Amino acid sequence: MTVLTPYLAVPDARAAIDWYVRVLGAVVTHEPVVMPDGRIGHVELDAEGGHWMMADAHPEIQSPAPTPGAGSPVTLHLEVADVDAVTERARAAGAEVDREPGDNPGVGRIAVFRDPFGHRWMVNRPG
Repeated sequence: MTVLTPYLAVPDARAAIDWYVRVLGAVVTHEPVVMPDGRIGHVELDAEGGHWMMADAHPEIQSPAPTPGAGSPVTLHLEVADVDAVTERARAAGAEVDREPGDNPGVGRIAVFRDPFGHRWMVNRPG
């Protein structure tokens, strides 16, 4: 089996870990690796079965973080039990909601938001 796992670069991995734990209910599955300069070089998280890796930005090795508010060409899709609750937690924690929760025939309930670290998320409860 082949697995595709997103690897996010963020401007502040410690703050992002806290945000994803609080908002998405994520669990740290691989403790942060702290580099000699203090930046997080690697951490792994899981939210409702969705797994991703993350690190602080390292522009010197071509791994910059997106610019918050500038948009992202990539959308991360995460299936969640309660789209409305996740969206409200995200909004309260500083996310910009691009698409309010709504039912979509054949797809389920969906909402889209941009987190404070520049990443775009689509949360979905299949229906």
